[in-house]
Amino acid sequence: MKRVALISCTKSKHSYPCEAQEMYMTSTLFQKARTYIESQNYDEWFILSAKHGLLDKSEIIEPYDVSLLTMKVSERKEWSNRVYNQLKEMKDCEFDFYAGSKYREFVIPILEKDGFICHSPMQGLKIGEQLQFYSDALGEGVKSGSRISY
Repeated sequence: MKRVALISCTKSKHSYPCEAQEMYMTSTLFQKARTYIESQNYDEWFILSAKHGLLDKSEIIEPYDVSLLTMKVSERKEWSNRVYNQLKEMKDCEFDFYAGSKYREFVIPILEKDGFICHSPMQGLKIGEQLQFYSDALGEGVKSGSRISY
């Protein structure tokens, strides 16, 4: 079974057209999530974009200002159905969602009902906790005088 990571887009974006994997690199959370995902031997990873749905990381996109956080429930359900239709084409895949609850709330139940295995490794973690998780997992430097507890 192939392992696929899905990472959410971010509000912070470059101001010029570029590959999707570069568009969100102005966000520390996206940078750390991407670095972590790339270190985990996933077979593939994609971006969950509020505007584009499932987005291939090498696709060239323009900056945009669309957020699931401001969408009505009906719009998020429509977005989730679009993402589901894109993901269901991937056969024999297991999905790990590195994305907030608005990105997961409707799409995961549809995928699981269809027999896909889905995981949410960051579920319940606040942004700061996610950043700390990624920093710890990536072995990023410990500041002088601070300690890491295991």
